[in-house]
Amino acid sequence: MSHELSRRDFVAAAAATVGAALWPAGAIAGGPATAPDATVVVLQGDSITDCGRDRRVSEPNVASALGTGYPLLIAAAALAKSPNRGLRFYNRGVSGNKVPDLQQRWAVDVLDLKPDVLSVLVGVNDFWHKLTHGYTGTVEEYEDRYTALLAETRRAVPQVRLVVLEPFVLRCGAVDGRWFPEFDARRAAAARVARQAGATFVPLQAAFDERSRSAAPEYWATDGVHPTPAGHAVIAELWRRAVDL
Repeated sequence: MSHELSRRDFVAAAAATVGAALWPAGAIAGGPATAPDATVVVLQGDSITDCGRDRRVSEPNVASALGTGYPLLIAAAALAKSPNRGLRFYNRGVSGNKVPDLQQRWAVDVLDLKPDVLSVLVGVNDFWHKLTHGYTGTVEEYEDRYTALLAETRRAVPQVRLVVLEPFVLRCGAVDGRWFPEFDARRAAAARVARQAGATFVPLQAAFDERSRSAAPEYWATDGVHPTPAGHAVIAELWRRAVDL
């Protein structure tokens, strides 16, 4: 999955607006603030989450490491709202990932961070790569492996709050009739995964369908998959409503 060039403009504007909020009160130059009761938030997924993040930066709350999409917007709003809570945001999305790819890096990119909140958005590549990369994974495999990952996380980090974002697409660009009904089945599977894990489920498809009645689908995701700045704002808004950090 590729990134849209227009996002460069988005991150420049976002950094100018909210950059100061990404370093909580008390932070020391060269490192983020820490607190004994710090809340660690890990955002995991594919390119929709990755969104051009700088993978060379491992520290939390760094704008470049959060990418140009919804993780940056979520972190900026929460850090501005609660500058003294020691919130620590990590973006660990990787472009092109499917659930099996998450499994391979789960220990390092999730469990080692000991998240208090783990948010996952994955599923579009689990279908898209069947059309473009010869992937053969089924809906059942997607659901079973996803369920196993969240169960493993619950065992390793019992206090974790799990958040499952519904995979979504808009009917434009790369998204055509070949996607359905299987992609809808994968959305339903993600909802079952959330119920099984006791996770907060954030429905996204209906929200984008509704907004596509007031503006063309391309306004929210030019290729039907990767959100525009407006699309990322929708995800961030729904996430904040559901999670309420």
